Amino acid sequence: MPRPTRQETDLHGALLIDKPAGPTSHDIVDIIRGQYGIKKVGHCGTLDPAATGLLILLLGKATKLSQKLTADHKVYEGSMEFGITTDSYDAQGAITCRTNIPPLDCIKLNTLAQGFTGDIQQKPPMVSAVKKNGVPLYKLARKGKIIKREAKPVHIFSFKFSDYTQPVGKFRVHCSKGTYVRSLAHELGEKLTCGAHLRTLHRADSGDFNIKDAMKLEDLLELPDEELTARVITLLELTRILQPK
Repeated sequence: MPRPTRQETDLHGALLIDKPAGPTSHDIVDIIRGQYGIKKVGHCGTLDPAATGLLILLLGKATKLSQKLTADHKVYEGSMEFGITTDSYDAQGAITCRTNIPPLDCIKLNTLAQGFTGDIQQKPPMVSAVKKNGVPLYKLARKGKIIKREAKPVHIFSFKFSDYTQPVGKFRVHCSKGTYVRSLAHELGEKLTCGAHLRTLHRADSGDFNIKDAMKLEDLLELPDEELTARVITLLELTRILQPK
């Protein structure tokens, strides 16, 4: 039985959630809205269903801060697999090509990764929520259509591999909003001429917020109503955090 709807004045602030693999970011919003009866809930920065890690939810009047928080830079940790290319640039897509992998190690990978740092132009994957004439690209991709995508500017602060055990490399990337890490994996694979796709992705940071302060979704859903408030970063605190440094 759903809980009674709270008054809108009850909760205004942010919840830091450690998103599990599986649900979409919008699914998490719907779960929290339904579980706690909060009318206004939004999120800052979409994570793909298979991705895990930090998802910032905004409650009540704090939703007006969505644009500012979404604009923050992000830090991701993940892995990419070389020798296999997919249509979505990640492990959830259909395999489009298999290629032999040249000799690789972290030194070579980091030399190539350095070439992706700074201001770069990046094309979104065909399987993405970017819209063309009002239609999300992923819907066109499902119909077998490949549409020309315009590159957009993003900034990569750092991109480094910490381990390589063929065929998988583990990496950490610090990037601006709107960066498709899937596209980084795909483009790095193209540089190596063997192809690559994103295997796993975990968001560790978003602006001033870190995954260590987030709560696992399953644990949050077990909290009694009276304990939820203690997990909410207040609107006043959010406003303080967003002040120019």
